[in-house]
Amino acid sequence: MTGTPADTGFIDRMDAINRSNLKRSLRVIFAGGKRTIRILAARPSLFLAGARLHLHQKRTAKVRKKAREGGLDVPVMMLVSITSRCNLSCRGCYMLQRKPRPEPEMTLDELMSVVSQAEDLGVSVVAFVGGEPLLRSQDVFSLARSFPNLLFTISTNGTLIDGNVAAELAGCSNLVPFISLEGFQKETDSRRGQGVYDRVLAACSLLSTRLLFFGCAVTVSRNTISEVLDESFIRTMIGAGARAFIFIQYVPAEPGTEDLVPTPEQRRLLIASMDEFNRKYPAFFIGIPGDMEMFDGCLAAGRGFVHVNPYGDLEPCPVVPLSDVNLRTVPLRQALQSRLLRAIRSNHTSLRANGRCVLRTDPLWPEKTASKK
Repeated sequence: MTGTPADTGFIDRMDAINRSNLKRSLRVIFAGGKRTIRILAARPSLFLAGARLHLHQKRTAKVRKKAREGGLDVPVMMLVSITSRCNLSCRGCYMLQRKPRPEPEMTLDELMSVVSQAEDLGVSVVAFVGGEPLLRSQDVFSLARSFPNLLFTISTNGTLIDGNVAAELAGCSNLVPFISLEGFQKETDSRRGQGVYDRVLAACSLLSTRLLFFGCAVTVSRNTISEVLDESFIRTMIGAGARAFIFIQYVPAEPGTEDLVPTPEQRRLLIASMDEFNRKYPAFFIGIPGDMEMFDGCLAAGRGFVHVNPYGDLEPCPVVPLSDVNLRTVPLRQALQSRLLRAIRSNHTSLRANGRCVLRTDPLWPEKTASKK
């Protein structure tokens, strides 16, 4: 159940999109004469870091291609939930729906090993998610500094960003923070807690003052899509310093929230808006999961990305707590070929229906699918 020749076009598209995304980000960072001069004066190493990351993306694409020719699917991105802990309790958070675990979270040394293996295999991007990753901020910074050729992103609620954290972020040119929110104050505070929106704007101010490249991770639900795609929201966040926007379609992790999933028409609007926004605004825009037809189905389970939970389990994606292998005992190369992940990759075209994840609605799907073969 490894890759097939029919997948070659998909892999080429993924690599092309990955390179294009990095190029667009670099153009946004250095857009505008006066701003570019200020950035280079304040952070002269940033240009060299960008060039190094760009070259590394090309190298990793070649490494992944060679691995695939040998029967190993290596994803472009690895998401790492560095902790399950969080200082907020946002409604609908996938991590809150998981059962408590008695064992400790992965240590820094264990995380170093996982990231090192990922780099060797050709993973291009490591995305820190959670929980709230900045509850382990020093581990995040240590990892980013230890692997300067890798591009790291960190999804944070922004409330723990103070002057010290902003200074540390400024010292890691390969680490891009994305601050999560739902829209304006009413929507953000309704889900994340009273006063969070104002704290997000304060965090943006700290990052902007240091001329950091940072972005917003915006949850898109059926009720909020008109607001977050409105010009007033986009311009407000660009004015706050954000230069990258990731729009994440809501996946119902909490029972009873299925009616928040965007409609098919809304999902099409989201995809169409990304191209328009990239032409119109001085920022970088991407929608997730994006146009599934473009990618021939679900990208989870190592086909485009894979998820490592705080305890080392290798999972298809953050909202699907299924695993049959643990990176504390199994090398990443071997883990990517687990029975569960292979079954999901081999049936990627049937994993998404009307914006809902089949793996969440039917957790036994992988077993039932594998048993038919």
